[in-house]
Amino acid sequence: MSKNAEYSAVNDALPSHFFSRVWQLASAYWRSEEKGMAWLLLIVVIAMSLVGVAISVWFNSWYRDFYNALQNKDLAAFTQLILYFCGIAAVAIAIAVYKLYLTQMLTIRWRRWLTEQHFAAWLAHKNYYRLEQAGYTDNPDQRLAEDLNSFTDSTLSLGLGLIRNVVSLVSFSVILWGVSGSMEIFGIDVPGYMFWAALLYALVGSWLVHLVARRLIVLNNNQQRYEADLRFGLVRIRENAESIALYNGENNEQQRLMGRFNKVWGNFWELMKVQKRLTFFSSGYGQIAIIFPMIVAAPRYFAGKIQLGDLMQINSAFGNVQESMSWFIDAYASLAAWRATCDRILSFRQALAEGDSLDANPAIHRTREAGQVNLSQVQLSLADGRVLLNPSDLTIAPGEHVLLSGASGSGKSTLLRALSGLWPFGCGALNLPDSSLFLPQKPYLPIGSLRAALSYPQPENAYSSERLEEVLQACNLAHLSARLDEEDHWERVLSPGEQQRVAIARALLVEPRWLFLDEATSAMDEVNETAVYRLLTEKLPGSSLVSIGHRSSLQQFHSRQLRLVDQGLVEA
Repeated sequence: MSKNAEYSAVNDALPSHFFSRVWQLASAYWRSEEKGMAWLLLIVVIAMSLVGVAISVWFNSWYRDFYNALQNKDLAAFTQLILYFCGIAAVAIAIAVYKLYLTQMLTIRWRRWLTEQHFAAWLAHKNYYRLEQAGYTDNPDQRLAEDLNSFTDSTLSLGLGLIRNVVSLVSFSVILWGVSGSMEIFGIDVPGYMFWAALLYALVGSWLVHLVARRLIVLNNNQQRYEADLRFGLVRIRENAESIALYNGENNEQQRLMGRFNKVWGNFWELMKVQKRLTFFSSGYGQIAIIFPMIVAAPRYFAGKIQLGDLMQINSAFGNVQESMSWFIDAYASLAAWRATCDRILSFRQALAEGDSLDANPAIHRTREAGQVNLSQVQLSLADGRVLLNPSDLTIAPGEHVLLSGASGSGKSTLLRALSGLWPFGCGALNLPDSSLFLPQKPYLPIGSLRAALSYPQPENAYSSERLEEVLQACNLAHLSARLDEEDHWERVLSPGEQQRVAIARALLVEPRWLFLDEATSAMDEVNETAVYRLLTEKLPGSSLVSIGHRSSLQQFHSRQLRLVDQGLVEA
């Protein structure tokens, strides 16, 4: 699926499908093993939000009494109200501090749980590999790190904000209805007319802001994707710095980076234009809201029906009601960013689900029974359907040493990927015995200690120092024995040949019954390659070796040779 198709598919899921999928994503945590603490924190935070609304109601009443005391020049009442204000303010500060603290605690706990679940799903069934090969999603690192963080933070922030505004709306609507009285409009006596004025003002504003800023969702989505693409390009240069330097590829990389940055630049300008219009509108809307209740309530004040304190209370209550009703306007930019975040997470989860479906319904039937490697009418193809291997049968007995050769691109590595379970495209049945180890052409060396790199994928304490030193000595890497606990980026420190010998050392540690080498000695000179194969024959005497290689010097270590020719397996 292309990137554009992916985002189009997500955006087409409006509105019920979108919200049902978001609910499925969000609700899982609240039903998990951590639900007790999660609900406790949420209830406390909501309670603090409600106390915050109550404090706002207290302030509203305080405004009325305070301005009446000013109007009446009542010093005693003025002094008492100032002390009362200090008490309310102290409670408000404590509530604000601990509400923020507990909200952050809930956010990071939710994020940790979601991150753990998505890490597990991404790594399960080789999904991390399949997604990259099939091109289902771009920048999974962004979705797993930034988007999950943004989702938990924004969901709680927007959800709590909505709850607070609903409660505030109800509370201040009652106050506003009671203090605003009635007014005759076009010959009709309208009770609670200030409430209706606030409602009309908020509805018109919400409709207009949606017209002004509805493009923000798509633009925010694209901005995050373009930023992630740019970061990925920078990481690629770091990871391949030596190759780029040897090619003198700086100008080419500059053009590539600027091409990606120009997408960031162009989309950001579009964001700026929309946000400028939104800011113009929201700022104007907010400024008018300051004076609008004064204008509407002024006739009753100048008619002597209400005092200055009543006017200020009406103004305060109107402001709170209007602000609550205008939550959609104030939160529109945040809602747009939240929607874009949800789109990216949901599309990532959809890609994971598609990868799981491939694993649940494999086109190639695989078994892990003891005995021999067996292929029965196995056909392999590329994702686009182009056939690499016609239906073929193959049996490799325990203890056999088999060399597989053929022209580049003929499908040798794909055959080993199919055996390992990585390649999903094709049909037929195959059996791979347990105790099998695959060594790729380019080994993976995690950043950390050399001990951890040697022991991978086992924990770094899986083998004794003596055993590690022994295999290093055997693989002509004795000069690294003193650096077992040294932490470094070993893919940069070691030469390609040394990295491949580290992989051979791993094989000696694991002692597999079946060892598959996909050009796993191609970076070594013939002397080291010959020494490695003699070492494997000596140290793993009962193990089967299946090698992919091009050098004729490998033939002496394999009793059987196969070639991939014209999409078929041929005994050489």
